[in-house]
Amino acid sequence: MVEVVKYGATGRRKSAIARVTISPGTGQIKVNKRNFEDYFQRETDRIVILQPLNTTNTLNKFDITVKVTGGGSTGQAGAFRLGLARALTLCDADNKSPLKKADLLRRDPRMKERKKPGQKGARRKFQWVKR
Repeated sequence: MVEVVKYGATGRRKSAIARVTISPGTGQIKVNKRNFEDYFQRETDRIVILQPLNTTNTLNKFDITVKVTGGGSTGQAGAFRLGLARALTLCDADNKSPLKKADLLRRDPRMKERKKPGQKGARRKFQWVKR
């Protein structure tokens, strides 16, 4: 019996979470059981996601399965990119330095600021009325 080696990692950006699983294969990418090109319609999102694979020259060497929840398409693409970069470092430790140099292992810390009590939004105040 041949054991299939799988590597998994989690990526986050804004309110999006991506659970990425990679295994040696032909380069097939499935996102929420859908085709990669069908799920991410924008070309910029697809370019962002494939950055870790292009950096490590492993474009058609892994089958990638991703479960993405929350956020919008750009946030999900950023979460996918981080999860993929982390999974590639788990797969091969030699991938860590080029990914780190390309700044692909850093989580984007920007989150939506919470609404404060007594205010209209996170920073917006209610309009002041003199009388």
